[in-house]
Amino acid sequence: MKKKELKEFLDFKSVQYENIDFITNDPIKIPHEYQRKEDIEICAFFTATIAWGNRLSIIKSGQKLNDIWGDSPFEFIMEYSSDNKVHFVHRTFNSEDFDFFCRSLKSIYGNGGLEQAFNIREGQDVNVFNRIMNFRNQFLATDHLPRSEKHLSNPSKNSACKRIIMFLRWMVRSSKNSVDFGIWNSISTKELYVPLDVHTGNIARKLNLINRKQNDWKTNEELITKLRKFDVNDPAKYDFALFGIGVNKEI
Repeated sequence: MKKKELKEFLDFKSVQYENIDFITNDPIKIPHEYQRKEDIEICAFFTATIAWGNRLSIIKSGQKLNDIWGDSPFEFIMEYSSDNKVHFVHRTFNSEDFDFFCRSLKSIYGNGGLEQAFNIREGQDVNVFNRIMNFRNQFLATDHLPRSEKHLSNPSKNSACKRIIMFLRWMVRSSKNSVDFGIWNSISTKELYVPLDVHTGNIARKLNLINRKQNDWKTNEELITKLRKFDVNDPAKYDFALFGIGVNKEI
């Protein structure tokens, strides 16, 4: 397809898939059970963290998380103590990881909150790479087992950081289409990347949006450079197009 035709095709597919029906079978349905900003972002962060594998199993584990903290994830975190260990396992994310994440989030909320943890520091370029690194460094300042670090992807090691990028999309993009939440105002939609997974990567290659074979940070940059040419203000909207086309095997 020519550039104009490809843009029109992706714009159409983005609109087709970004609607309330998308939520039904997607992990984002888990944080949609909450209304308070802090409850949504905590639930969304945990859900995004365990978002690998079958979507049905992710949703099932996400529902277990909601059962654990009940009406308010924020209150659960702020009252959390390691003395009251919680049993939770999703694939390689276990109870020790859960304990660390709760303790770290409690510290983060005691120092400005989760959104602020992604702030750009003085002298830094404004981009998602630096935001993720700043957040990661603050998160890992809490005592933890080395094994838990694998659940916080590191862009400086060329990780695609799919789950953190997906979480940022949830928090930053507008809620006007009833999917994303749009509850963070300190990050521009212009900065967002597309969560790079099997579906988005394969379809992006079929559409000649990327040439790299690996799904890594360098490929993130290659893809977002192309997508920003189609919509500089909201390139992450094309996540819905690429994922929808892929999961529904349209091409």
